[in-house]
Amino acid sequence: MSIDLRNIAKAAPRKEFGITKALSREIQFGRSEFSSKKKEELYSELGILIGSGLDIKSSFMVLIEENHKKTRQFYESVYDQLIKGVSLSHALKSTGKISMYEYHTIRIGEETGSLVIVLKQLNQHFAESIRQKRQLVNTFSYPTLVISTAIVVVLFMMNFIIPMFEELFKRFHGELPALTRGVIITSKFISKYLWGMVLFLLITGFSLFYVRNTDSFRRITSSLILKVPGVRTIIKKMYLAKFCQTFSLLNSSRIPIVTSIQLIQKIIGFYPFEVALIQIEKELVNGKLLHESFRAYDIFDGKIITLTKVGEEVNKLNDIYENLSRQYSEEVQHQVAVLNTVLEPILIIFIGLFVAVILIAMYLPMFQMSNTMF
Repeated sequence: MSIDLRNIAKAAPRKEFGITKALSREIQFGRSEFSSKKKEELYSELGILIGSGLDIKSSFMVLIEENHKKTRQFYESVYDQLIKGVSLSHALKSTGKISMYEYHTIRIGEETGSLVIVLKQLNQHFAESIRQKRQLVNTFSYPTLVISTAIVVVLFMMNFIIPMFEELFKRFHGELPALTRGVIITSKFISKYLWGMVLFLLITGFSLFYVRNTDSFRRITSSLILKVPGVRTIIKKMYLAKFCQTFSLLNSSRIPIVTSIQLIQKIIGFYPFEVALIQIEKELVNGKLLHESFRAYDIFDGKIITLTKVGEEVNKLNDIYENLSRQYSEEVQHQVAVLNTVLEPILIIFIGLFVAVILIAMYLPMFQMSNTMF
């Protein structure tokens, strides 16, 4: 059985995001996004309907009746193709809203008579992706909210509160403490250049957004992310879990290893992994074993290298990678919870100290004046 890979290069362009989005990224499909949540529902409902004995066309008729307008249009376009005698994999592909990874997986399921099993695996794949995203968003939403609130409070104090104290201090012709003078100078600078700084940040943000898909930008941002303590380990294990889960699904569908690596390159969504997989693909074509290729890249830890070697020897890569995916996902879940627990008090202490410095700087001259008076 051969698989045509000529269309793989036509997959949607790779995208790189900021730290939060890099951690919780969903796969994008063409210009019109069909989210992971919708895909999870599609494969879950379709698997249940086909598994209960309905044929594919009747299953899509049920899906058309129970869904809203935008989603219904997608199902109707697939149904129209099915009526013409097109296979499910090609009908879904024609919408432009599924990846080559899904297309080949469903196609293998059709050819091997294991379509229900494949649909269930795809459902689990997207369910895990959604679970990780929600967990990471919950973890980083609190720090983001706290930091944003702190910035607003500090800017308010610098622009309105500190100038009021400065006018008060001018009435007492004494020398101000160094800390107070520093805070006042900072306040004047922020008041004078605030809109210039906002404009600079907007221009920088739009510039980064414009170049976000370039290899140089993706390489730099990925490198910076992997240097952040705590986050580095979570990132690596999150993408290892994604790699193992995807590889297990493709391998269980009897897709060759080289083809699986090619497909994962297009959907992994993280630059260091993509670069490594491109080289690993070349090494596999030249006869190198998978675990031997992993050794050259530090994104693959000792556990996956050792177990891959065992899996190749006993021909159990599918089972081993399924277990590895579960283990990495559990480790990510634990480490994210720990990070969340550590970040919360650190942020509160840091922001509290910052505000305390401003307040001390403003009240210190008053303490000095009261001591002089008595």
